[in-house]
Amino acid sequence: MANVSPADSSSQPFLARHEFLIRRLHSLSGLVPVGAYMVVHLLTNASVLESPAAFQRNVYGIHSLGRLLPVVEWVFIFIPILFHAIIGVAIIRGGLPNHGSYPYARNIRYSLQRASGIVAFFFIAWHVFHMHGWFHADWWLKTVATPLAGAQFKAFNATSTAGSAIQQHWLVSVFYAIGILACVFHLANGIWTMGITWGVWVGPIAQRRAAAVCTAGGIALAAVGLGALGGMATVDVEKAKQVEDRMFHHKLEAGEVPNDSHKRTDGDHKDDGQPADMARK
Repeated sequence: MANVSPADSSSQPFLARHEFLIRRLHSLSGLVPVGAYMVVHLLTNASVLESPAAFQRNVYGIHSLGRLLPVVEWVFIFIPILFHAIIGVAIIRGGLPNHGSYPYARNIRYSLQRASGIVAFFFIAWHVFHMHGWFHADWWLKTVATPLAGAQFKAFNATSTAGSAIQQHWLVSVFYAIGILACVFHLANGIWTMGITWGVWVGPIAQRRAAAVCTAGGIALAAVGLGALGGMATVDVEKAKQVEDRMFHHKLEAGEVPNDSHKRTDGDHKDDGQPADMARK
């Protein structure tokens, strides 16, 4: 094999020169924090199956971070998701060469990993818009997000607004089911391929055992996600809102939450210019 001279190396694109590091950071970000966040997100949403009050308590717990919440969202959610998505697109488009021809790279699971990644990317973008509108600036909400059926989730009316958004049309539930399954498969199969990339399971027997564990974990997580979707799709919105309003007024009187109309169904939007988030659900 001919040696690559420094001049030849420097003439390569940035992604190609740093392929080894970027690929491993890409796979690692898919597990932590992106994958870990998705597990917590689905488990939190599934608490609606216990009761609207249980889900609302979890949302209040998230928002107890106060002004620290946007920092946590950007550092541990948005930036890693954007990094993982951008590098994933670069890999799919051929921006990174496949110098390592692993056997699994040619099988159907590898192809499904790429396909599910594309579906997951568009689903997450739509999900954030549908629930949070991407941005919280008043002009954006009134002229763009709300007319396009976005920004429907209100943190202090968590179950009723999420349920109402899901129950708008049966196609919404279908889109969410497809998106959830794509995200779960991408995570479960990604853990398996990550183990091969990082040399955790290298032999055929180890890979088969890892595949069985990842499959079982994926099925369990899919059940959690679809259960959460079913809970939102069947919840009694009016009764949930009554529960939420009682909880809000109790916390307001106790000084535990601010009287923020932006986070309630009955309030007007505040022009705070804050970017939307996925963790506020």
